[in-house]
Amino acid sequence: MTAKERMARAMALGVPDRVPVMCQMSIGHMLLQTGLPPSQFWLSGDCFAEGLLKLRELYSFDGILVSLHGHSPDREGRILRIQAGVGGETVFWKNGDQTYFPSDDLPRHFPAKMPRQVSLSEFDPESLPDFMDHIPVSKGLTFALDREHLFDIFDFIHARCGADYSIHGEVTSPFDYFLSLFDYSDALVALLEEPEKSKEVLERLTESVVRLALGMTEHHIDALKISSPYAGSGFISPRFYREFVLPGEGRIAKQVRARGVHAYTHTCGALNDRLEMMVEAGVSGIECLDPPPLGDVDLEDAKKRVGGRVFIKGNLDPVNVLLRGGQKSSSTKRGG
Repeated sequence: MTAKERMARAMALGVPDRVPVMCQMSIGHMLLQTGLPPSQFWLSGDCFAEGLLKLRELYSFDGILVSLHGHSPDREGRILRIQAGVGGETVFWKNGDQTYFPSDDLPRHFPAKMPRQVSLSEFDPESLPDFMDHIPVSKGLTFALDREHLFDIFDFIHARCGADYSIHGEVTSPFDYFLSLFDYSDALVALLEEPEKSKEVLERLTESVVRLALGMTEHHIDALKISSPYAGSGFISPRFYREFVLPGEGRIAKQVRARGVHAYTHTCGALNDRLEMMVEAGVSGIECLDPPPLGDVDLEDAKKRVGGRVFIKGNLDPVNVLLRGGQKSSSTKRGG
């Protein structure tokens, strides 16, 4: 059984010859393992793709997750200079912005002029683009998408290894875009104070993400990850999850699966109280199902509750197993 067949069998709830292995590593870990220049790894689609291929080979993964796409080939033309320093590089942009690229972490962007933060009450949902133009990577950091080159990296990776390995794309949940748009704390308050307008904005964001996801399905992906890290119980209640997260992610999952492509949700941390709701979205699978101490999911219990309806990806203890090198906790014994 090839790696691609193994992944396909597991995602279809079949029994492969062995448990397939792949994961999304942090940008910092990728940089440390590949030794690639941090600014190029982030800005160049070719460099990022080569890094993903190298990491797949290094760890013998059965698949590749393409977490960044839509790299612009003319970004270097907007760079004034690159200054190397201890532990990273600083890119000075022609518009006055600066971006620091550590050799072991995500970039940190410093705009020459801070953008004005808008509130939901004054925001016009019709001003949102029809097609998503960025990825909200983390607070204060976005990745601009070049509409003319949105899916180049998928074609490149497919040509190199698509016949043998599973290729996964990634879009970000509309709920994440909502949080990024209005600043995280203000956006959460807006769910309470202006729920109907919040839903109107989320609907518009969902339409844009769906277009992006469907476009990705036309470029050789075997599965699509819906990245939704802020939808665990540490951020919102089950009631708010059902009201503000589930509708958008459900639309994405159902439309992607209608194209014959698997869709799975990534939510880190504690999600034991919403496993069944996550399945209601119509996804093929769920990731990460973290056990304690970072999450609260017991693998045996999760398999009983949802294992017959979706594939389960994860449940490794990143603290006691990966960080501490095999020290076993009681949760690891139950769910490892």
